[in-house]
Amino acid sequence: MAVFAKSSFITVNGYEVEYEMAGEGKHVLFLEAGGSAGLSDWDPIFKRLSNNSRVIRYSRIGNGKSEQVRKNYSSEEYAEEARLVLEALSIKSPVVYVAHSYGAYIARRFAATYPELVSGLMLIEPASEHDVDIMRRIDLAKAEQEIAQVKLDDLKNGMSNQYLDFWAKRPLPDYPEIPDIPVTVIASIKKYENPPLLFFTDEAREMWGELHSKWAKTFPRGKAVLTDKSYHFPQNDEPDMVVQEVNDLLERINH
Repeated sequence: MAVFAKSSFITVNGYEVEYEMAGEGKHVLFLEAGGSAGLSDWDPIFKRLSNNSRVIRYSRIGNGKSEQVRKNYSSEEYAEEARLVLEALSIKSPVVYVAHSYGAYIARRFAATYPELVSGLMLIEPASEHDVDIMRRIDLAKAEQEIAQVKLDDLKNGMSNQYLDFWAKRPLPDYPEIPDIPVTVIASIKKYENPPLLFFTDEAREMWGELHSKWAKTFPRGKAVLTDKSYHFPQNDEPDMVVQEVNDLLERINH
């Protein structure tokens, strides 16, 4: 029987961090939200995932109900703090890292830095350091204007996410090395009626799907799932599909 706990707090690097842990099972699922989001981003699927697994979700420092801080973070620092969260919760076995958007970049950095702590990766609409390449290939001048504005908008919060973490870096980093583990990438190719950025134009959506399809296939146990039924939040728009893909990933880890 799944056991549910209300949101609790632990101390990481001197800051109060909000987390919730529920369920029991062979696997430990570790949920990483995107951008400036907190653990509530996983509301649509959290309880269902905990029916068969132990599930942990948390809000990174500065997000959700975790302690607020104004700081420029890097994915390396976030990955280190994710490790400290697991350590504080006495999680000894490797986790199945389920991550959305910018959280997926943190998950990749975590898997590359602490390969012994990860048994599988589920990357949902993952942010990529090659997002900017897609925009620049479509319209270089317009892309530079849009990227500059995105950086300015991001700085208003006093914290960095994907924009300051790698959109601002030169030369761009490439995908961090990830161990040979089962990996699933879920990417949206749904078309936008009024694309807010070049990145969301029809041409960019096709390039985005192609990028992640090719990347997933570089793994011996990689799988790409392209959806045209949801935009950037498949866990909200297609919770059944996401839960099914997590279960499929767990089966691949078992074999």
